[in-house]
Amino acid sequence: MTHSCQRGVALISVLLVTSLALFVVAGLMRSHRMTVQGTAQQLHQQQLRQAALTAESYASQLLLASDIREATTIHLGQDWALKAQAFQLPDLDVRLEIEDLAGRFNLTRLVGTGGVDDVTLQRWVRLLSALDIPAFDLRRLNDFTLTDAAQLQRMPQLKKDDLQRLLPWVVVLPRDAMLNVNTVSAPVMASLEGMTLSAARGLVSQRAPRGYADIESFTRAPGVLGLGVSTHGLSVSSRWFRVSVHVRIADTQLRLISDVERVRNTNRTRVIRRRLVASAEHFQP
Repeated sequence: MTHSCQRGVALISVLLVTSLALFVVAGLMRSHRMTVQGTAQQLHQQQLRQAALTAESYASQLLLASDIREATTIHLGQDWALKAQAFQLPDLDVRLEIEDLAGRFNLTRLVGTGGVDDVTLQRWVRLLSALDIPAFDLRRLNDFTLTDAAQLQRMPQLKKDDLQRLLPWVVVLPRDAMLNVNTVSAPVMASLEGMTLSAARGLVSQRAPRGYADIESFTRAPGVLGLGVSTHGLSVSSRWFRVSVHVRIADTQLRLISDVERVRNTNRTRVIRRRLVASAEHFQP
């Protein structure tokens, strides 16, 4: 082999070794970058969880504030409804909402060994009508313990689209939980006797921030008086709330949904149910 051939072979060998080295280094750098990204994402998840729980704690403080603790009514003019959106944390996008669950239709009143009273049953029928959902047989609900409204998916007659349309307006609470006319939404208001969806929307839009002082004030209110609305199952108060927290840092998001009860005759709250899930929905700070 000539000297020039030997140099050519040596050069090719060097190039091959260099290429292999570059390939290995590139792989190591890619692996390192993925590790760093994974670690950052884990840190972000931890931050989001802590931020979400901090927001939940803030919501509990609002639900124990003097304006609600000393009041005989629950309404949308109180701090729990007004100050939730004002919650802020440094370097985080946070969205906090508090909803009075007594403003929803309580599914528990449709099941149980005690039977269903006719007033509640007819209100259920009118709610489905207001939402344009075909009526379905409720007896299947007695086949299992109802703990969450999402269990309605077990009803074979209820289509998926109808279920999604229904879920924002129903809840599972203790049987003695009544409908709060101070926080009820229009579709659920439309389930009351003599009420149309159009009339319910008008009542909700014109309802004073402090709501009604008592049920008699509601039944005597313009737009309600003369309809024949029964006071059965109606109230102006509540102990159950849903705290929804949506937090984001960089491209990582998290959503916490907590159902909270103000414990009767005490100055404390308790979390009935907590769901912490990664959120893919569009975030609006």
